[in-house]
Amino acid sequence: MKIIAIGQNYAEHNKELNSTNPTEPVVFMKPDSALLKSNKPFFIPDFTQELHYETELIVKINRLGKNIAPRFAHRYYSEIGLGIDFTARDLQRKLRAEGKPWEVCKAFDGSAVVGDFLPADKFPDIQNLQFYLDINGKTVQQGNTADMIFPVDELIAYISKFFTLKIGDLIFTGTPAGVGTVSINDRLEGYLMGNKMFSFLIK
Repeated sequence: MKIIAIGQNYAEHNKELNSTNPTEPVVFMKPDSALLKSNKPFFIPDFTQELHYETELIVKINRLGKNIAPRFAHRYYSEIGLGIDFTARDLQRKLRAEGKPWEVCKAFDGSAVVGDFLPADKFPDIQNLQFYLDINGKTVQQGNTADMIFPVDELIAYISKFFTLKIGDLIFTGTPAGVGTVSINDRLEGYLMGNKMFSFLIK
């Protein structure tokens, strides 16, 4: 099982990070040890003083695929979910300034929080889904998949040029504007089209 993540896929988020919009999808990977599910608590690692949440739509791959055409990409997933891509932002700034890879600030243990999944066919249009994150009962981030720079089917087609997609692989599709820090004892709850998808504590 691979965790494939997309960076810089929402224009407003790129503005808040002082980044330009990419001309091709920005792809990075997380190891299976990054997976955190079943609403287990997340423990803030000691190597960061600025841990950011990034709420993202997740697509679960349901068949083997390579070099998938965009028009066929919808056949390669039947479930969608919501999760958090945790980022050690202070470490990321340092790595970017030095021109180094992102893995240690993006792919550390527990950094890929995965909530529940829903049937994709429950929704008429995967590119018009509203989602949001509450921390301690207050909405702190919200987005709509209509605002993606690269839609889901284009992402699948692009990723499959480089990596064979396998059953169970997860694609984190990018985060909208509104990212921010978390603190010990915060409770994070994510909602997709009104459905609660996860609820977990920061420790």
